[in-house]
Amino acid sequence: MKLKPVAIFRHAETEGPGYFALFLNQHAIPWQMIHIDQGDAVPADASQFSGLVFMGGPMSVNDALPWIPQVLALIRDAHAKDIPLLGHCLGGQLISKALGGVVSKNPVKEIGWGLVSVADNDIARQWFGDIRSFDSFHWHGETFSLPQGAVHLLSSAHCANQAYAIGKHLALQCHVEMTEPMIRDWCEVGADEVAAASGSLAVQSAEVMQQQMHDKLPPLHHVAEHLYRHWLRGIAH
Repeated sequence: MKLKPVAIFRHAETEGPGYFALFLNQHAIPWQMIHIDQGDAVPADASQFSGLVFMGGPMSVNDALPWIPQVLALIRDAHAKDIPLLGHCLGGQLISKALGGVVSKNPVKEIGWGLVSVADNDIARQWFGDIRSFDSFHWHGETFSLPQGAVHLLSSAHCANQAYAIGKHLALQCHVEMTEPMIRDWCEVGADEVAAASGSLAVQSAEVMQQQMHDKLPPLHHVAEHLYRHWLRGIAH
């Protein structure tokens, strides 16, 4: 039986699937991009896909955008049908809001490289194995609460909820999907945002982000590989 494609939702031109697409290609998993930023229609039925993956974006899930209610409905449909969900940053916030959580302003903006700590529970060990902490990439001003049934997985000094799991579903506030071109693009597109928030302890300059990426991306990809492998186990073949 042929595996249905994984649907990847892109909400902004520079916020594509990054390392996740490389991972799927390496494992010969079919995938289909849905370009929300280009006006692609939001599917109504999650069962067309083996999994749903939501990337980041500069908007808020609380904005009055026409596609947001449609995406929230699709997430609830996937959850009801036990089709794996994976969210990165905005994507994690969409999953949270769809499943009854709240997305609100984080105490500070978090932009650049920063340490995250893995929670001390059995579910976290299933997702992260022996990894106890790692430097992740961050770019967010909002944060999600944990929906009912969620298990807390990650935290940072500036954001208590960096990831949670609900069964086979994974929501991330931080960005494990980063690649060098993505970081360069974000630094360019987000230059004004970085400048405006430069007084925050949790915001790095573009120069520092790019200087550190050469050392920090390989271990981050190791973490991403671990998470994505575990997530793939939830996909029905």
